[in-house]
Amino acid sequence: MAPPPEPAEQPAPAARVSRGLAVRERLPVWLQARCGVEPRAVAAVGVVLVAAVGFAAQQYWSGRPQPVTAPAVVAPVSAPVSAPTPAPGAGGSRIVVDVSGKVRDPGVRRLPAGSRVEDALAAAGGVRPGTDTGGLNRARVLVDGEQVLVGAPAPPVPGVSGPGAGPLSLGSATVDQLDGLPGVGPVLAQHIVDFRTARGGFRSVEDLRQVNGIGERRFADLRKLVRP
Repeated sequence: MAPPPEPAEQPAPAARVSRGLAVRERLPVWLQARCGVEPRAVAAVGVVLVAAVGFAAQQYWSGRPQPVTAPAVVAPVSAPVSAPTPAPGAGGSRIVVDVSGKVRDPGVRRLPAGSRVEDALAAAGGVRPGTDTGGLNRARVLVDGEQVLVGAPAPPVPGVSGPGAGPLSLGSATVDQLDGLPGVGPVLAQHIVDFRTARGGFRSVEDLRQVNGIGERRFADLRKLVRP
């Protein structure tokens, strides 16, 4: 009797699969479940993990500290301050004086504030030839409303000559008019005008006490002959 034919050898891959199945059947159920994951599932899980890692990296990069630039400091714009308007007759932009006497073109002249007697004479065409101006202070600062009398005798002083004449106004009297007061010479008359210019006028006759050169005795002689 012929021996039975030997079974044909299984291909090597099939043998390995069979051995793998046998080993798998002896493993615990939880381990069999993990080992039974198919390659497609592994690939899908890998894609998800890569996407998760990329998203986490993007969030970390966008949330990193950023340098902050402080805003530029803008200085507040101050409103323009308007210059105060000078009071009429007290340091205004123009003054009005009357230039009379021996000048070529006498009359009322409007001059810039701070002008001097020399400016008034020039505005009146200058002094006539041969006129004596020795007693005229050409450097004196003019006062609004005064009269500059050139080469002529001073007009009579109110309160000194003529009955019923009123007192002399300290606010508008010229140097020549003040010079006609008793005890007042050209120098003291100029001090009175300079005091009036610096103080903006006389508020009362008592202000004469503050003029350089006027003492109590001289003030007593003048107080009834003048007014503010």
